Amino acid sequence: MTTVLIVDDQTLQRLGFRMLLEAQPDMTVAGEAVNGSEAVRMAAELHPDVVLMDVRMPGMDGIEATRRIAESGGRSRVLVLTTFDLDEYACEALRAGASGFFLKDARPDELVVGIRAVAAGDSVISPGITRRLIDTYTQRRTIGRTTAHEHRLAQLTERELEVLTALATGATNAEIADRLHLAESTVKSHVSRILTKIGARDRVQAVILAYDAGLVRPA
Repeated sequence: MTTVLIVDDQTLQRLGFRMLLEAQPDMTVAGEAVNGSEAVRMAAELHPDVVLMDVRMPGMDGIEATRRIAESGGRSRVLVLTTFDLDEYACEALRAGASGFFLKDARPDELVVGIRAVAAGDSVISPGITRRLIDTYTQRRTIGRTTAHEHRLAQLTERELEVLTALATGATNAEIADRLHLAESTVKSHVSRILTKIGARDRVQAVILAYDAGLVRPA
């Protein structure tokens, strides 16, 4: 059973999420928080599998709460929710340690699948805002950061670089396997080794590094 902590300052929004999650046979709501401070405290007390985190809230916002939860070293993984006009906040949330994010207008089934993926240790980025994120990361890249990331990428084999490049375009393991003519199990092994070599916690961090290092650039 996947436990979820809902964090949002809007009562109706929390109610909607609760109804959606409690309708799933494999999910349960561990609790609800109305701001970042409550989220950090409740995550430490309840140890939910996933924290469904709003970004803009009074007091401590979702970005700082995400950073504190990620830095605590606990089991909880954060899935951030945002809207089209909050791309900058979403970028900061990913850097703070979120395992991904969805738009608040995502379809219910997409959100449920995303929560399951995050709970399983994967990461998700809503396709609707991936391009904006990529553009933002590229614009904010610095020479020092790029050099450091290039050093980390130097540890990868040619095949691993191919897999990471495909990963950075948003391709799934199955799509990467088809594109590179590999077995899906082989792709999974490559992804695991890539994360270990570059010191990335998950696929989201790997994608960020790929763009920061200039391995992949916006089309």
